[in-house]
Amino acid sequence: MAAVVVSLALLALGLGVLPLPLGLQLGGTGLLVVLGLWLWRPRRSRWGLGVLLPLLLAWGLGHQPGPGPTDPVALVRGDSNQRVAIERIGTLLADPQPNLDGKGCRVPVQWRQGRSELRFRACPTLQEGWRLQVSGQLRRPRAAPHPLLAGPAERLARQGIWTVLDVQRWSLLAKPATPVADLRRRMAQALLERGGPEAGGVLAALVLGSAVVPVPLEVRDAFRVSGLSHALAASGFHLTVLLGAVMALARSGPRPLRWGLALGAMVLFLLLAGPQPSVVRAVVMGAMAFLVQESGRRSRPLGVLLLCQLLMLLWQPSWLLDVGFQLSVAATAGLLLTARPLEEKLAGPTPSKARQWLAVAVAVPLAASLWTLPLQLLHFGSVPLYAVAANLAVDPLLTPLTLGAMAMALAAVTVPALLGVIAWPLLPLTQLLLWISRQFAALPLAQWQLGRLDPLLVVLFSAGLLPWLLAGPTKLRRWRGAGLALLAAAMALHLARSAGDHLLLVHEGQRDLLVARHGGRGALVSRSADRFSCGRARQLATGLGLQRYDWVLISDPVASLVPECWLEISNTVISAMGDAGSDLAAAPNAKAANTKGAKASAANPWAAQSRATTSPSLQVGQQLQSPGLSLRPLAADSQAAVLQAGRLRWLLLPDRQSWRSWQGQLQKTGEPISGLWLGFGLRQSDRPRLPKLRPDHLWITASSTPGWRAL
Repeated sequence: MAAVVVSLALLALGLGVLPLPLGLQLGGTGLLVVLGLWLWRPRRSRWGLGVLLPLLLAWGLGHQPGPGPTDPVALVRGDSNQRVAIERIGTLLADPQPNLDGKGCRVPVQWRQGRSELRFRACPTLQEGWRLQVSGQLRRPRAAPHPLLAGPAERLARQGIWTVLDVQRWSLLAKPATPVADLRRRMAQALLERGGPEAGGVLAALVLGSAVVPVPLEVRDAFRVSGLSHALAASGFHLTVLLGAVMALARSGPRPLRWGLALGAMVLFLLLAGPQPSVVRAVVMGAMAFLVQESGRRSRPLGVLLLCQLLMLLWQPSWLLDVGFQLSVAATAGLLLTARPLEEKLAGPTPSKARQWLAVAVAVPLAASLWTLPLQLLHFGSVPLYAVAANLAVDPLLTPLTLGAMAMALAAVTVPALLGVIAWPLLPLTQLLLWISRQFAALPLAQWQLGRLDPLLVVLFSAGLLPWLLAGPTKLRRWRGAGLALLAAAMALHLARSAGDHLLLVHEGQRDLLVARHGGRGALVSRSADRFSCGRARQLATGLGLQRYDWVLISDPVASLVPECWLEISNTVISAMGDAGSDLAAAPNAKAANTKGAKASAANPWAAQSRATTSPSLQVGQQLQSPGLSLRPLAADSQAAVLQAGRLRWLLLPDRQSWRSWQGQLQKTGEPISGLWLGFGLRQSDRPRLPKLRPDHLWITASSTPGWRAL
């Protein structure tokens, strides 16, 4: 009973329900630490899952960071369109990073009070730690137009940044010494010069982490799709390899030597990789595990993990919502709770050496994949289907490559003449690692896209998965049948929702993306043909669980050569703007299209064309059609069209010419529609001419405010 009372009191304290003074707040923090230490025993670790874990969640949610009263965001009281001219002095917190569109760069800056992100039109040569005097226009960062899309406001909030400064003028005031940043830069540059952007980038990431090293986007995507992203992210694996090598050298030495080498390795790893959540968790947990081992006591890995999370969230509550932190904790829990029982089952009662090695090699990535599966579905809506096989294939390469990359990094700053000798055997192994990742990423359904699950369904899915992951007593195993039922119910509800008829409109600046779905399939109408819109369309497809769009219609009146990206997300890409369609189909290095997704009807001769041929605009009497989805133009002098997704029949009027055309002649036909989308602001005098529709079936795109509508 006392434990329940204490738990409820700490829960209220963590959520901020109790407005207690600072002294009691510190006392509550101390109680959390004491409780964590009490639970740091094998028999009490189960209490940690039931008591301490909810308290940690409550603490993290109740203490999320926000802008202080002196933060620069107080100067900008409006939305992201309001701008305020300021001039300030600040210190750069990192090296400038190029923007995704290749235009300019960005870098966080620390003011005397608060932080901002500097945006440069032309990327200057600046470095972390330099002091600048800058002037420009201060504004709020733009929020994501839809939960499935990434936005700068959400990215910067995780760094404690609430404003963006578009730099107009700047001057360098000082170049203070930054030995750690210089060390990282020298190591990364040496490895990149020796191995090139791909192989050198991978080797540098094995030492410093991909958050510090510019790894090419194509390499990142290959590792992500194949389930090997952890190899490029500085984490517990890299620290384990480093500590293992150091302790092997000092195993027979005196205790002060072992302690000094272990402490030096952990501090060096933290300095080089930076204080990322996964790095801090690895260092804290490694330090605790080392202390337990050196004290001669039996290791308590689950208690160590719980105490690590307690200390980290008390220090940085914002890490609770960090995706990397969540994945790191879940994967570590899987290794502690599931890997060993799974290994024993795979090995059997009397395993041979080969079978024992295979059991270990399979159990580790499988346990980590199963424990991170709910988070993958919650945050990404996709699962790397061949992650276990890919990890099994690269497992013999990662340890020697990690140790070799660390040796190269140390040689780069101590004995540069040894770089070539060390790189000679490592570069072929790195190329082999790259080849394996690309081969797995190119397999069919390598990225199994189910679509993002709702949080409630994720909770249901996790509850069903837990009895199968925990090798507990017989009472727990009895729940496995109910767990299967929960898993089936969660997936059935998600698939049933995905198979319905839906429309989604995303508006961002001058861009509009309209996604129609029916029976688990999807089609897209885009008002812009640029690469950014294509990237957004790809993100929507992943989040909605669409492998590819059946067809894509682009109505961009100023379309130039369109990137190959559009042809990667759909087999059929058609322009609604006459000659602009020629650019869509004549993309460089285009290959013949496989048109299984959208078949040509008698009125649609263009759907079956190859990618390399010229694609005329869609004319009256023609239509784009796939099972349950169709689009038919209504007039030759405008872009007015009818979009049908199952039972939904919507009229699309993207511009004022379409509105005039519909008002002039098409409205007289009386064609039945269930909804209307206007891609422009409507005048008050035009409102009486609108058809009689339900309010949620009339969508009018605002001119500048990002947002979305769904049905």
